Amino acid sequence: MKVGILGLGLIGGSLARAYSLAGHTVYAIQRNESMLSFAMLAGAVHDKLNEETIPQCDLILLAIYPDGSASWLERNAHLVSKDALVMDCCGTKQEICRRCFPLAKEYGFTFIGGHPMAGSQFSGFKYSRSDLFEGAPMVLVPPVFDDMALLDRAKEALKPCNFGSFSVTTAQDHDKMIAFTSQMPHILSNAFIKSPTALKHKGFSAGSYKDLTRVAWLNPQMWAELFLENKDNILFELDTYLDNLQQYRDAIAGEDNDRLVALLEEGKRRKEEVDG
Repeated sequence: MKVGILGLGLIGGSLARAYSLAGHTVYAIQRNESMLSFAMLAGAVHDKLNEETIPQCDLILLAIYPDGSASWLERNAHLVSKDALVMDCCGTKQEICRRCFPLAKEYGFTFIGGHPMAGSQFSGFKYSRSDLFEGAPMVLVPPVFDDMALLDRAKEALKPCNFGSFSVTTAQDHDKMIAFTSQMPHILSNAFIKSPTALKHKGFSAGSYKDLTRVAWLNPQMWAELFLENKDNILFELDTYLDNLQQYRDAIAGEDNDRLVALLEEGKRRKEEVDG
C-alpha cells in the first residue's frame, strides 16, 4: 500500500513510522523541510508527497490542524485517485467533514473522518513512535452512518496502527463528546497550573498533582484552534464546570459540612456510574 501523510508531528510522525514498519511505502509533506529530511533519514518516510506521488496513494492521512487539512485537500483534490481513501486525524470533526465530504463526492474518491484517541503532552516528530496507537481507541465519522463496507475498508487500512477498538459516530456528536473528554481536561490542567502556589509544589506533590497537570504542557496554537472550532460545546462544558465549582466554593466558604459532604458524595457516585 502507498500511504500519503500530511504533517509529521506526533500523530503524523507516528503514523508514518507505523506504516513504514509494516512494509508500506510512505510519502509525506511537512512545512519544516529539515524535519521531513530527518523523517526520511529515520526510515519513516520514503519520499515527498507532491503532485507526482499524490495520485499514487491508496490511503491519504491528514494529520495537521483541521483548517489546514481541509485547505490542503481543497487544493489537491483533483490529484487524488478515485480509488483512494482519504482520512483526517484531527481533533474536531464538524468543520472538516463539512468541507471534505462534498470534495470527495465531487472528485470521486472516498473521505472518512477519523480521530485516533492517543497522544502525549509532547509534540513533534522527535516524540513520535510506531506503537503510539497500540491498543488505543479510534473514532470514525463516515458520511453515511451505516456504510459497513466503508467502515470495514477503513479498519483494514488502519491495521498497521494496531488500534484496540473503533467507535462510529457523527461529526456533531463527536465534537460534543470530545469537548468533555479531551478539550476540557486540557483547559482545566492549563488553568490549574497558573496558581502561584505551583512554584513551591516540589516535595508536596504526588500522583494526583501529576495526573491533573500532565497535559498543561500543550501545543498552544493547535489547541486554541480546536477550542475555537468547538466553541459552543466548550462553552457548555465550561459553564457546567464553573457552576459546579461555585457550589463547592460556597459550601467551603460557608463552612457547610453537610453540603460539602453531599457534593463530594455526588461526585464519587457519578464516577462510579460513568466508569461502570
